[in-house]
Amino acid sequence: MSLQSNKIFNSHLRSRAIRGMVFYGICLVCVCIGIAALGTLLVQVVSDGWSWLTWHFLSDYPSRHPEEAGMMSAIFGTLWVMAMTGIFAVPVGIGSAMFLEEYAPKNKLMQIVEINLANLAGVPSIVYGLLGLAVFVYWMNIGRTALAGSLTLALLVLPVIILASREAVRAVPNAHREAAYALGADKWQVIRMVVFPGAFPGILTGSILALSRAIGEAAPVIAISALVYITFIPTSPMDRFTVMPIQIYNWVSRPQEEFQNLAAAGIIVLLVVLLSMNALAIFLRNKYQTKSDE
Repeated sequence: MSLQSNKIFNSHLRSRAIRGMVFYGICLVCVCIGIAALGTLLVQVVSDGWSWLTWHFLSDYPSRHPEEAGMMSAIFGTLWVMAMTGIFAVPVGIGSAMFLEEYAPKNKLMQIVEINLANLAGVPSIVYGLLGLAVFVYWMNIGRTALAGSLTLALLVLPVIILASREAVRAVPNAHREAAYALGADKWQVIRMVVFPGAFPGILTGSILALSRAIGEAAPVIAISALVYITFIPTSPMDRFTVMPIQIYNWVSRPQEEFQNLAAAGIIVLLVVLLSMNALAIFLRNKYQTKSDE
């Protein structure tokens, strides 16, 4: 290589290094701005709501008097709705992912289905709320019940569960499938004893994260429950209900400062639930990933 070529190469190398450092600095600044904004919001929420976060707040029902208000009905309503959402969405999502990856033919129809799944995962949540209102509340005549809310949230998280489960199934090496076939296993045995155990950590993590997204959604549930004032714990799927995001929204919409503090306390409770679910997803993924590696 000539001396002139070395000079050109070194100058281009320096310019690439400078551009790389500039891009790294821009990304770092953006991350710092996001973390600072989130930290400021969290500090404000904790400072406003910490003193209101008492056992009385967790064990009492909503009230028009802020000193007597609590979110017990919203907490239990959230548990009801999320339990039924998991029952409806997780088995269907896992089964759909297994079918699309292991059984479905690779043709134009399946390509259309895959494109629609990707698009449905990005549809705004209020669209699912209006769909649930039209289909479950009015057309199926279920009413504004916990069952209608859970079915609506199941539609919301179903594309996410399918996409996460498909990625987990794809991550299982083909050599494992071929080894099982070589030992005489049929298609169902390969899926049940090789593919599903290998993909289970990713499926479990994706399902929990999808449900944690649903637990914080307010827009679709507002369309279903219409901000009802609940002073009882739902005992059946056909009862009226409220959830934590709706209760927080209800308090935020009131002008009194005390209700703003109650909303901040509710946000703390909701954040604790969300972070606990995310931590559980990470713990289970690491636990079952370690077992599969062994």
